Amino acid sequence: MKDETLPRRGFRPAERLIELANAVRADPGLPRGALAELLARHGESPEDLTEQAFSPDDAVRLRAAAARLAALLAESDTDLAAHAINALLAECGARPHLSRHGGHAWHLHVDRGEDADWADWFLASGALALAQILTEYGRVPWGECASARCGTLYLGTGPGSARRYCSTACATRERVAAHRRRKRAGG
Repeated sequence: MKDETLPRRGFRPAERLIELANAVRADPGLPRGALAELLARHGESPEDLTEQAFSPDDAVRLRAAAARLAALLAESDTDLAAHAINALLAECGARPHLSRHGGHAWHLHVDRGEDADWADWFLASGALALAQILTEYGRVPWGECASARCGTLYLGTGPGSARRYCSTACATRERVAAHRRRKRAGG
C-alpha cells in the first residue's frame, strides 16, 4: 500500500542549492520571507519556516552560507572542488545519518543534528549533494554560465557532453554572436 503522506519525489538538495545560490547572488540582501518561500518550494515545512523557527538572523547566516557555496559552484577544477567540499564537510561536523521527519521519506542528513542552525544545515547538505554528484560524474558537472552577459550558476547533470551555459538561450545567443563576429571579420 502506498503511503500518500510521502512526497512523490525525494529531496533534491542540489537543485535547492543552485536555486538558493543564484537567488542570493542576484540579491545579496534577499529578504527572510523570500528565502522561506524558496525553502518551502524545496520541501521544508511551514512550521520550520515561521519567523520563530527561521529568524532574520538565521536568514543572514543562510545567505552567507549560500554565498560560500556559490563560490564553490563557480569552481571548475575537480581537485580544488573536491578539497573545498571535504573542508566544508569537516567544518560542519558532517556525520551522515538517515532522517524521516515531517511526513517526508527517509533522506540523508549530514548536519550536527537537531541543534544545527540553518546555515550549518545548508552548508552540510549542499556539500554532501556536490560530493555525491562529483563522485557520480568523476568531474565537476556544475559551473557558472560562460556567457559574458549571464553568470548564472547551473548544474549540468543531464545527458550529453559537459555544459558551458546555463540554458539553451545563452548558448544560442553566444553562438549567434560568434557567427556574426566571424562574418564581420571575414567580410
